[in-house]
Amino acid sequence: MYFCTDFKDTVICSEMQRKTLIRLLSVLLFIVSFSAIAQDEHAMEVKEIAPGEKGDKTKKEEIKEFINHHLLDSHDFNLFGSTDEVTGETHHYGFPLPVIFWDKGLHTFMSSEFHHGESVVESNGNFYKLYHSKIYKTNADGTINYDAEHGDHPTNEKILLDFSITKSVIMMLVVGLMLIWLFGGLAKSYAKNGSLPKGVGRFFEPIVLYIRDDIAIGNIGEHKYKKYMPFLLTVFFFIWFLNMFGLTPLGVNVTGNIAVTTALAIIVFLITTFTGTKDYWRHIFDPLGDGMPWAGKIIIYIILVPIEILGLFIKPFALLIRLYANMTAGHVVMMSLIGLIFIFKSWIGGPLSFGLTFAISLIELLVALLQAYIFTMLAALYFGFASETHAEHEAHEGEIQHL
Repeated sequence: MYFCTDFKDTVICSEMQRKTLIRLLSVLLFIVSFSAIAQDEHAMEVKEIAPGEKGDKTKKEEIKEFINHHLLDSHDFNLFGSTDEVTGETHHYGFPLPVIFWDKGLHTFMSSEFHHGESVVESNGNFYKLYHSKIYKTNADGTINYDAEHGDHPTNEKILLDFSITKSVIMMLVVGLMLIWLFGGLAKSYAKNGSLPKGVGRFFEPIVLYIRDDIAIGNIGEHKYKKYMPFLLTVFFFIWFLNMFGLTPLGVNVTGNIAVTTALAIIVFLITTFTGTKDYWRHIFDPLGDGMPWAGKIIIYIILVPIEILGLFIKPFALLIRLYANMTAGHVVMMSLIGLIFIFKSWIGGPLSFGLTFAISLIELLVALLQAYIFTMLAALYFGFASETHAEHEAHEGEIQHL
């Protein structure tokens, strides 16, 4: 089945077919995601209490722990798990990833040696244990010591320089290769078919044109947008695809990792800083311009200039926090609603929680796209500020006054 009708220069999609496709994808996505999460929840229900953890936990505490574990990165790629109801043993199905870190020398081995945190690994004469997705230095027994005041905080020395290939890194590599494949094919179809896309390129072409016309040109300007287009297109599809993968049974919450959003925000900050025009920097350090003598501007500048400089760092900080908080909140809400099913255990509470989770999962499909759009839009807005000249700024102010 094909959902688009190709005319000469445009792609027109049937509204009814598009809605049907969205509904089908939404239902399938929710069902497979729910089944995977429910299976892991059942595994959590009968698992043994790990050394150093508190026993006699309530169901609410177990669900909260499970949600926190779901949000963390992992040193192995666990696809699903099953629990033997007789022995209570949990079996994990997936594949290990390479562990690489620096601790008075380079240490390399596969994450399977940790056995999901149950075993201690000896490397170069030292002992290491995986605990809550972080590597700690321990003794031969793998003892994890806890803070007397905060019992859940380990006091063991933590590995700071961890270069391991984690689950989030794998997903970023997969998405990166997917983008190269998709848009490499789109570029080839343009070259072969006289600037007309074929296949899946017909779906992505309107999105690319929208980013160019409404986001890039609208915020940066027609004469300067081209040098920013590669980054804007890359960051939009990169965030969107990662967000969508986070809603699948793979459940990799990459954009809910603050290290990832921080890296993206730093890139935006560097591009804005190094492409800023002299008028952009002059506006920061001389916001009032030449209309007032320096004697009268000094007192005002004591307040204005620090605020402008602080704004340089607040903008990327707002980018990283917005993306991180929204994606994390979405996962927490969905997991919490699913957890209510195991708390209520009734024919009334269960279906209600299921229905709410289904509704939230549909909203999350929109949020996944919306957060990619907002990040790209704000990045283009910051680039527009940085590339704007004094003449363009005056012309823009004149248009506003005219309106």
